[in-house]
Amino acid sequence: MSDNYQPPKVWTWDQSGGGAFANINRPVSGATHEKALPTGKHPLQLYSLGTPNGQKVTIMLEELLAKGVSEAEYDAWLIRIGEGDQFSSGFVEVNPNSKIPALRDHSTTPPTRVFESGNILLYLAEKFGHFLPRDLAARTETLNWLFWLQGSAPFLGGGFGHFYSYAPVKIEYAINRFTMEAKRQLDVLDRRLAESEYLAGDNYTIADIAVWPWYGGMAKGLLYDGGEFLQVEDYKNLRRWTDQIAERPAVKRGRMVNRVMGDPESQLHERHDASDFETRTQDKVLAAEA
Repeated sequence: MSDNYQPPKVWTWDQSGGGAFANINRPVSGATHEKALPTGKHPLQLYSLGTPNGQKVTIMLEELLAKGVSEAEYDAWLIRIGEGDQFSSGFVEVNPNSKIPALRDHSTTPPTRVFESGNILLYLAEKFGHFLPRDLAARTETLNWLFWLQGSAPFLGGGFGHFYSYAPVKIEYAINRFTMEAKRQLDVLDRRLAESEYLAGDNYTIADIAVWPWYGGMAKGLLYDGGEFLQVEDYKNLRRWTDQIAERPAVKRGRMVNRVMGDPESQLHERHDASDFETRTQDKVLAAEA
């Protein structure tokens, strides 16, 4: 790679220059191999990984179950994106964009596919009648922040996170550009949470569920090892909100599902029953295999 790159008239794909994700990034869509997705016993079938986007959905499902919505029981299947599981024919059938999370609802005929994490939250909120106000003004404020997240997070992850942590070379211009935007976004949230307990007002909604895995993680310095660099301790209102949501039991459970990093006791690779949190975390799986 050159420090003085000049784009050619026509771009060509250099597979050797893709950095940390070169093995899965490609300029075309569609399936790379034939493989059907598994289907469990519950109507809701989730195919995901415990990234911030994946956590949005598992937290939402656990919150619904905590409210007694038994119809929100689900099977969560692990999609290892580093190994290209998202390019299987079965996954592409559920999400032609080959991104996690993807949901298939078998309670409808034919089954309904739902992709894009924000849309899955909206679908579940409307289907089960929770975490999205019915009042027009309150609903609109909730959706304001849900769509804010969907538009902002790519600058945090694909922008700041990529160039600060994953790019094969450190590019000062790119890091400065996306650091400025990341800090601006953190300030937007901090100012909002100075005047409101939750993002959409007094009540916990899908806006909080969507934003928390990304910006809560960033506020605690858990993403990209960038907490000190971004001076996240300065965003006191955001950190108050982050800590408040982190104490919710459903959030603690949701963060574990499809998680493949961290302490083994915090990882539940697949979730098919509420008892799995007690019996099938990775520490117990490894102990049984020893």
